[in-house]
Amino acid sequence: MSLLNKGTHMDWTQPYSSARSAVLGQNMVSTSQPLAAQAGLRMLLAGGNAVDAALAAAIALTVVEPSGCGIGSDGFAILWDGKELHGLNSSGRAPQAWSPERFKDHQAMPDKGWESVTVPGAVASWVALSERFGRLSLEQVAAPAIEYARNGFPVSPIIARLWELGRLRLGDQPGFAECFLPTGQAPKAGEWFRNPDQAATLEAIATTGGEAFYRGHLAEKIVAFSAKHQGAMTLEDLAAHKADWCGTIEQKFAQSVVHEIPPNGQGLAALMALGILEHLNVGEQGVDHPDTLHLCIEAMKLAFADIYEHHAELEHMKHLPEHLLDPAYLEERAALVNRAVAGDPQYGTPKPSGTVYVTAADASGMMVSFIQSNYMGFGSGVVVPGTGISMQNRGHGFSLRPDHVNRVAGGKRPSHTIIPAFAMHADGTPQMSFGVMGGPFQSQGHVQMALRVLLYGQNPQAAADAPRWRVTGGRGVAVEPNFPPELVEALKARGHEVTVEPGSGVFAFGGAQLILRQGQHYVGGSDPRKDGLVAAY
Repeated sequence: MSLLNKGTHMDWTQPYSSARSAVLGQNMVSTSQPLAAQAGLRMLLAGGNAVDAALAAAIALTVVEPSGCGIGSDGFAILWDGKELHGLNSSGRAPQAWSPERFKDHQAMPDKGWESVTVPGAVASWVALSERFGRLSLEQVAAPAIEYARNGFPVSPIIARLWELGRLRLGDQPGFAECFLPTGQAPKAGEWFRNPDQAATLEAIATTGGEAFYRGHLAEKIVAFSAKHQGAMTLEDLAAHKADWCGTIEQKFAQSVVHEIPPNGQGLAALMALGILEHLNVGEQGVDHPDTLHLCIEAMKLAFADIYEHHAELEHMKHLPEHLLDPAYLEERAALVNRAVAGDPQYGTPKPSGTVYVTAADASGMMVSFIQSNYMGFGSGVVVPGTGISMQNRGHGFSLRPDHVNRVAGGKRPSHTIIPAFAMHADGTPQMSFGVMGGPFQSQGHVQMALRVLLYGQNPQAAADAPRWRVTGGRGVAVEPNFPPELVEALKARGHEVTVEPGSGVFAFGGAQLILRQGQHYVGGSDPRKDGLVAAY
């Protein structure tokens, strides 16, 4: 791992506002880093399909955007194959040795180090998608990422900033500095970075169909490093992992149907909020009207109140998604909204009745919504020496509360924030593949994208550009610096406790990528809060 050919000094700030146009084409990749988007486009030009493109971009992102994902990430996907919608959950489970007793001296689950690492699932998601739907070999799909890792690439501006934050938070974690800080410092924008160990690891994964990672020499290195630092991961834990074809859960909204992955993914929160908004008849005022904004915030708060209490791996939930999405229950929750005053809702009890993102689409009609993440930036900070494998910290998503459905246990999946989304027309044809990176903001981002594109008809780029809000607990609402002052005052007048957060929205307000189908072509948008790109032809 080394830095090469430091670039000349350049001011990487963006002092002037700029507006991108939406991108149109018959084949398209949208993601948060331009080199990764181009990796996906290369697969389409080589005769691959949208799955090959999404995977090439996703694998490349582990190299060129390590601040958001790595080989040790988890992954989820929703895919339209031209005839049918599929959902894939490849999030990992806790090591079997984990138990509440193991963490009895903790107030909350650790967020760094080996005690935050669950079994990584991203590699299995790559293999599952490639084997079932890809046209090209996994070796061909991984080639751009291997090239970037071995030969180097120029670090992009926003990722350089995130890399420095990773250094400050995780620089002392096992293996982190050796891999990501070879000079002792985080690379600056425009500096070259290479990671030959990661190139070799990706080659081994591609040539063995993931076997090297879960059962071979890479698994042995992961487990040995875990044992060296008193971690619990075993060869049996890794070998037991599999990606699950899980289908989707759905909610009607406007003239569309929005799909999310079932729990343990938190897409359920977005669907609940959209369902509540349906009962509140949102849309009577303009998209940026204070009344519309107030209703969206109140719906999101109600959804989160339920999610934080009831959400867990599906088999551990007492109230299933069909209970929480039951129209009668959502109508009951919607009735709690005061249209004039901000609320501080508590969770309800339904009656028993029931952070990188890639989207790609091709001329055949296939559309892919794919997300993978190390969770908090570089995740746990753990990097297995000699491999370039950075490990996620998804264990932090567990609860330690004795009576909580999401309480930590061996072999259990934690509640998960990373969620791909997909919208279908009411007639069952595909409409939009989209996602918004950003931890617990993701479900809030999904609501805001669905509102703008599906209900108000904004183009994907305008929806990505629009200023965002985020509920923060109680009556708290955070907004971006470019949020219209008159809207801030209107929210405060309703009792919302509004904070204008300084700096770039990339840290707290996510990064959206969207592809909307329009007749025989697609319309793409990429978030200006990230370094991203829509690549198309």
